[in-house]
Amino acid sequence: MQFQQTVKKSYSFEGKGLHTGRVAKMTIKPAPADTGLRFRRTDIGEDAYVDALAENVSNTARSTTISFGDASVMTIEHVLSALTGMGVDNAIIDIDNIEVPILDGSAKPYIDAIWADGFEQQDAPRRYVEIKETIEIRNDEKGSVVRIEPAEEFSYDIKVDFNSRVLGVQHAQWDSSVVYPEEIGVCRTFVFFHEIEFLFNNGLVKGGDVDNAIVIVEHPVTGEQIKRMAELFNVPALRVREDGYLSNLTLRFPNECARHKLLDLIGDLRLAGGFLKAKVTAEKAGHGINTTAAKAVRQSLKN
Repeated sequence: MQFQQTVKKSYSFEGKGLHTGRVAKMTIKPAPADTGLRFRRTDIGEDAYVDALAENVSNTARSTTISFGDASVMTIEHVLSALTGMGVDNAIIDIDNIEVPILDGSAKPYIDAIWADGFEQQDAPRRYVEIKETIEIRNDEKGSVVRIEPAEEFSYDIKVDFNSRVLGVQHAQWDSSVVYPEEIGVCRTFVFFHEIEFLFNNGLVKGGDVDNAIVIVEHPVTGEQIKRMAELFNVPALRVREDGYLSNLTLRFPNECARHKLLDLIGDLRLAGGFLKAKVTAEKAGHGINTTAAKAVRQSLKN
């Protein structure tokens, strides 16, 4: 029998939010059995809780936001993915602003802080999320699909295809044979070069910089564009590497972008309310379809 577990002590993280640019301090704390994962907006009040459940999803524009009452928390997918990948059933996540810090763009900072300490086993059996019938969510306009099938063991498989000459078609998978902290959690978010100015001009990625995102250069760019990008990121110089990536970061895996999309999928599907015991297959997935799938799982459990 698998028992529930929580973190052994409190772990604090501080940094700016990717989209708002606002600095937040976030602390992951131990919680009793059967608590699940709960956020608390400490700047609003001691009782300003938002449970990490699909019915609380309020926005999925480039990240996942959950809300309850007056409290909202943005960009929750990385920390939810980290806690799921490390096997944490229960935790209170205190945060003093609206957006979770982006840190290095992956779940690695959480892993580095928490993994080595191990976890506190609790006197309660783990409650798996099990479905009886296949759930399939499709978005034909985008060509996206998330399929969740009943299974005895969990497995996730994702295909990423942006019709990109740089990325190509990438795959990534997670099951019990894959060590999440080493092979999935360390993979960083990514953005296409041609999207960045649009995002900046529309009030998004205010906290983006060269330390927390892989930048893919899909189309030819001029020296002036590269110079402007360096100014936006407040760095002396940038260049486009031969493989089509901006020179700010070195890839941790050839398919790091697909692995990051898998990281997101794991975090979003944690909103189903626990650890899925299912076979998950996804193609061209994003926060919208991921969280719709999590809602469908929650609804199937009610039925």
